[in-house]
Amino acid sequence: MFHRGSRFIRSINTRYICGRIPLLHTIILSVYLFTMARLMSRFDYYYETKPLLTMMVTNSILNGIADTAAQAITSIRERAVRQPGGVTEKDSLAIQIHEFDKRNPLPRHRAELIPPSHNLPPPFDFERLVLLTRFMAWGFIMAPLQFKWLSYLGTAPALKRVALDQLGFAPFGLGLFLSYLTVTEGGGTKAIKKRMEQLYFPTLKASYMIWPLVQILNFRVVPLQFQLPFASTVGIFWTCFISLTTSSTRA
Repeated sequence: MFHRGSRFIRSINTRYICGRIPLLHTIILSVYLFTMARLMSRFDYYYETKPLLTMMVTNSILNGIADTAAQAITSIRERAVRQPGGVTEKDSLAIQIHEFDKRNPLPRHRAELIPPSHNLPPPFDFERLVLLTRFMAWGFIMAPLQFKWLSYLGTAPALKRVALDQLGFAPFGLGLFLSYLTVTEGGGTKAIKKRMEQLYFPTLKASYMIWPLVQILNFRVVPLQFQLPFASTVGIFWTCFISLTTSSTRA
C-alpha cells in the first residue's frame, strides 16, 4: 500500500498543467490557500480564544505557501531547460524567471537566483514541508517569539517600533533562521559559518530594501491582532526568495 502511494505521488510529481505548470505544486498550493481562507474567515474568533496558537498555525501555513511557491518556480524553469530541444518561445514563464535571475543575481556571488539545471533539486521536496521540519516548522516555532516581540513594542511611535524591529529583531532573526536551516539539513558549526559568510549580510541588506517600508505601514495602519499575519503575508514573497537563495547555496 505504501509503495503504491509512493508511486502515485511520484507520478503526479512528473505531471504538468499545459506542459508547464507543475500539477503537484498547484494541488498543494490550493490546499494551503483553502485552509488559509477557512482560517481567515474566523480569524477574530480564533484570535480572541487562542491568540498564540492562531498565530503559530497562520505562520506555519504562510511559510508552507512560500516554500511551495519557491519550489514551483524552480520546477517551471527545470522543466523548460530539461525538455527535448531546451527552452522555446512557448516557455514564456520560464524565460521571465530566467530574466529575473539575471537582473537580480545573488549579491557577491554572481549566481542565479535559481541554480543551473544540472544542480536543481528534485521537482518537489516533501521533506521541507513535513510538520516540524523546514519552513512550516520555522513559522510555527517563531510565532510565539514574534508575538511577544510585537506585544513588547506595544503602542510606541511607529518609527521607533520600526527602528527597534529592524535594528534589533531583524538581524537576530535572520541569523537564527540561517542557522536553523543549516542544522535541519544536517550541517554543523562549519556549515553554519559558511552559510553565514555567503548569505547573512547580502540577505540582510536586501531585507532593508523591503521591510522598513512594510513595517511602517504595518505599525501605522494595521490593527495589533493583524500585524503578525500582515507581516507573514508579505513574508510569503520574502520567504520564497530565501527558499530559493538557500537552495542555490546548497546546489
